[in-house]
Formats: sequence, C-alpha cells, structure tokens
Amino acid sequence: MNAAQAYQIAIQTAAQPVRALHAGLILAESAKALVMHETGLTSYHYFPREDVAEGVLQPSDRRTFCPFKGTASYWHLTLPDGRIENAAFSYETPFPEVAAIAGHVAFFDDALDQALCLAAPDVGLSGPLVDWLLRDAWMCKTQEELTEQFGRKMVDIGVPLWRLSVGIRTLHPQLASRNYRWLRGGDGVMAFGMPQGMLLQPAYLDSPVRHVSEGLGGVRQRLDLAGETEFRFPVMDDLRAQGGTDYVAMPLPFSDGQINTMTLTSDHPQGFSTADLGAVFQCVFGLSRFYETMTLRQNTRTLLTTYLGQRSGTRVLNGETQRGAGEEIRAAILYCDLRDSTQLAASLPRGAYLDLLNNYFEIVSEPILSRWGEVLKFIGDAVLAIFPVEGDPAKACGLARDAALEIVARLAETDQPPLRCAIGVHLGEVTFGNVGAPERLDFTVIGSAAILAARLSEHCKVLDQSLLFSGAVQQALPEAMVPLGGHALHNISEATEIYTS
Repeated sequence: MNAAQAYQIAIQTAAQPVRALHAGLILAESAKALVMHETGLTSYHYFPREDVAEGVLQPSDRRTFCPFKGTASYWHLTLPDGRIENAAFSYETPFPEVAAIAGHVAFFDDALDQALCLAAPDVGLSGPLVDWLLRDAWMCKTQEELTEQFGRKMVDIGVPLWRLSVGIRTLHPQLASRNYRWLRGGDGVMAFGMPQGMLLQPAYLDSPVRHVSEGLGGVRQRLDLAGETEFRFPVMDDLRAQGGTDYVAMPLPFSDGQINTMTLTSDHPQGFSTADLGAVFQCVFGLSRFYETMTLRQNTRTLLTTYLGQRSGTRVLNGETQRGAGEEIRAAILYCDLRDSTQLAASLPRGAYLDLLNNYFEIVSEPILSRWGEVLKFIGDAVLAIFPVEGDPAKACGLARDAALEIVARLAETDQPPLRCAIGVHLGEVTFGNVGAPERLDFTVIGSAAILAARLSEHCKVLDQSLLFSGAVQQALPEAMVPLGGHALHNISEATEIYTS
C-alpha cells in the first residue's frame, strides 16, 4: 500500500433529490446534487449553480485553501430576513481529483432549517506514517530530530518528498519564529531563525506561510504548470527553478490556537497524490503536539535564561525553585551604575531615554556575557553581575576587571549624549539562590559582598572615578591595581581599602 490508501475523496450523485431551506424559503433544490466524501471529514451536498435560487448568493471576499480540493470561494446569503455572511462555499477551479464539483455550491448547516451535512464516518487511522507517529515519534528529543525522522519516513513509504520545512512561532527577544528544513539526500536538518520584524517584510507578507498562519487553510500549487496559476509566491518560483513540481503548505495548529506551518515540495513528475497528502494530513494534529511540547520546553529555557541569566535560568529549569534554596559561592561581583541618569531622564523624551537605556544595558552586558559572567539583574539604571570563582580567584577577578575596563572604554565612545558609568568590583562570599515571597521569587545573590560592590559603585562619584576595586580584588590581582587609600563607605562599619586600575 503506497502511503495510505485509507485516505480518499469520493464524489457521487445524491441518492434522492435534495432541498436546502432557510425559514421555509427554498435556497436550492436539485435532483443532480453531488455528495463529496472525504476521509474523516463531514460530507457536504453540492448543488449545481443553476439549481440555486436566483438572487440569494452574494460574492464574499473570503477565501480559504485546501491542498486536496483547491481554493474555496465563499458566498453571503441575501434573504428577506437579512444577510447571512459566508453561509455557502464553492470550488470554482478545483483540483483535477475533484473536478466534478466545479461550479457547485454547498451550504453550511447553521444557515439551513434542516441539516444536509453527513457526519464523518468513524474511520480508523492506519498506515505506516500513523504507526510511526504513535510508536516512534515520542522518542525524538528535538524539533530537528522530529523533522528529519518524519521526512525520512515519508520517503521510505513512497511519498515523493524532496523538501520538508516546518516553521514555528516562538517566544524569543530576537526571533519571531524558528524554521527547520530537511532535504532528501541532504545532511540532516538545517535550523534557522526569522528575526523579529521579518513578519512585516515582503518575504513573509508575500508568502504562502502567511496565508496558512492567518487560518485560511492549506495552500497547494503545481509548480510545473505553464501559463497562469492561482498562486505566484516568490518561494514557488525559487523551488521551481530548483526542480520542484508540486508545493503544499499545511497548517500545524497548536492547542492555544497558534497556527504554524509545514510545507512539502515534490520533485516527482506527477507530484503528490491525494493518498500521499492524506497520509500526512492524518498525522498533522498528533505531530503538532510533539512540536508544541518541544517548543514549550525551548521557550521556557529561552525565557528563563533571558530574564534570569544562563546559570540562574538553568538552575530554575532543573528544579531549584523552593524559596530559600541556594548555595554559598565565591564570586567576583560587578555593580555598574549609569552616571547622571536623573538629568538624562529629565532632558530626553521618554522614548529617547528608553532607547538610551537599552543601548547602555547592551554595552554593559556584552563584555560581561562574552567572558562567561552572569548578568543577574537590571536595577533601575544599574547592572548587577557575577563571575563565579571556579578554582583560581584571580581568573574570576581578571575577567571582571577586563569586562569593567571594556565597559568604560565603550561608554566613552558614545555620544548624543555621552554616557558615563560608576563600576564597583569586589570579591567575596554570597548566597546564590531563591529569595522573595512564596508566590514571587527572585534568583539572585545576597550578602554583604554584593552590598560592598554597590557601595564601591556609589563611591565612584565621590572620587570622580569610573571604576573602583576592593582590597580583596587587589589581593588577587596585585600587579594591576593603583591604591587610593582607605575610605568610609555608606553603612560599611570599617574603612575600605580602595583601588583603581
């Protein structure tokens, strides 16, 4: 059995004359009505256009797409008691497999006095693709693996698949979606992201993916047809140039209503058959749950690391969520504050100040993250970061010092307006873990060492310095420090030896 012969579309003449009524008014009456049966779906009666009452149909702008039947055009019903929008539909230029329904009109049951639709028969899903979905797909651990296994399985059972692509909307500060592409004969799956803002660009707006994601159904287009075709998306021209003959885009719905997209391209002279696409369609809803579970896990990890940092996010994801849970660690602590922020906020429009603040945070964060430091939080216009000690304290202090020097240098290069900072760096013991209320926790560092780093930052303004280090850092890096003497810091009981670079 090639693919899944269980999926079929059959059209037959209705066994007896059929009448469609609304409030006693005859909308259509025919002895030549057709009934289309499609595996697992409701069967509709289709009336020849000449057997529909004159003047009741008004064209609608709505269109939906089906990879099995073609483009559905919709009709409003204009009736004595008012208009019923999108109450009927037709396939004006259906695919060859269902050419018999061309020019026929079907009515939705909710516009009729008596239902005409026939309930879908209880068809058992079967076939090698469904077997794979139920038995093996759950073992795939990533979207890449799931995409590759699904593509290979289709080829194994005879589906003439050349290219498989899956696009999934995601929660990511820089990406709007993640895409996974598999080519028959290629080397695995290529994964790439679509940047935020691309959804407003022509590459997306003029694509079949947009039609599918807006809930208009699936898109299908033979790529090797000469002359005018219904769809002229640029991606289809690209695939045609590469040898593609048949293109299908199917919805991949998630349980929250988000509609993602799976596209299939064939390079076989005959393209896909109804049985080929039916085998895929029977798997789509189950397959989408696997993608959804993997995407939720990926989104969770992305959001935790984005909002908490790499180390903190990983700890929370691994179950360290109890209030008070944490560990004592030694770390180089960096506290960076923006100088003159009050004046800047007062002199700039709110939007401009927000842009400035984001630029400042980016400049401060990049040197820290590139050295495997952890940005724990943004406090107003300040940044708290740590470089945990893993063996030699001098290494952590050196990374913190180098990050601080780069921050000062990069901020000095800014203009319109110029930005200045106040950075304090200290080496000490802190508690790294969960603090807060039972329903609202924060993963951070607490302890006197973190407070001292913040006090050093404050004292930069007193000494008119951009960067100050504690004596603990100087002991780890004695050759790189310039002594500034002992100083009394706010709420620190003893004088603190302070150094700069």
